Amino acid sequence: MSAKSPAVRIEPLSPLLIEPAVRAALLEDLGRAGDITTEACVPPDATAHGVIAAREAGRIAGLDFALTAFRLLDPKIKVTVRAPDGADVEPGETIALIDGPARPILSAERVALNFLGHLSGVATATAKLVALVAGTKAHVVCTRKTTPGLRAFEKYAVRCGGGRNHRFGLDDAILIKDNHIVAAGGIKSAIEAARNHAGHTVHLEVEVDTLALLDEALTLGAHSILLDNMTPDQLREAVKRTAGAAILEASGNVTAQTITAIAATGVDLISSGAITHSAKNFDLGLDFKPV
Repeated sequence: MSAKSPAVRIEPLSPLLIEPAVRAALLEDLGRAGDITTEACVPPDATAHGVIAAREAGRIAGLDFALTAFRLLDPKIKVTVRAPDGADVEPGETIALIDGPARPILSAERVALNFLGHLSGVATATAKLVALVAGTKAHVVCTRKTTPGLRAFEKYAVRCGGGRNHRFGLDDAILIKDNHIVAAGGIKSAIEAARNHAGHTVHLEVEVDTLALLDEALTLGAHSILLDNMTPDQLREAVKRTAGAAILEASGNVTAQTITAIAATGVDLISSGAITHSAKNFDLGLDFKPV
């Protein structure tokens, strides 16, 4: 990834979402007695100049979480961003400069880097898949396979990586999966019941794993159809049969090795749980420099 690539422009998350999560993480880390190591070793009036730098190539996400961690502990800490969320960085590249009282910088360091490293890892994993489908009509989307309590943040990181978001929860779209079909007594019963239950603004998607079920879902007027674990040949046939009548989402066995062939079939979306549930933490660090 080139450090000179323009950052993906993304609307920031609301501080109303970020601050409670960061505050809870700081409370977890500082516990009942505070940072006893820093309080024992560092004079109260000591100042520091720190550099957050990348140790590998990747895509940045989560800087507002890091900034919030430092500022919650001391508003006098100054943070200068060099690589914003959505930017690509190379090993050794400066992400942000941290200046101010040394004690609160040290106490906030781990929480700040935990958020920044995790979310940048999600963004980096997403960006790699997005690059592999460039030139096709397919968009990479995430799933609900997220870390409990961090879904909005991980989905934000997916957007920083150039991906798109699937539904955020069970309450914002209908996705009829195989177990729903079994429990409802068949795909026809499930779709008809869902259509009668939902308001006119609610999107209806159904999961199928055979072309015969695809044909039935198309006849019943599903808005989107999730093609589960189909081969590229099956996906191409599904695209042909659908002919634009519904949005087609390919899912299952999506990896860096398979996604290019999946995208070439002409599907609209390719969903990956791995970009959130299995993303490798992005390697970065905060080092103090002489003031």
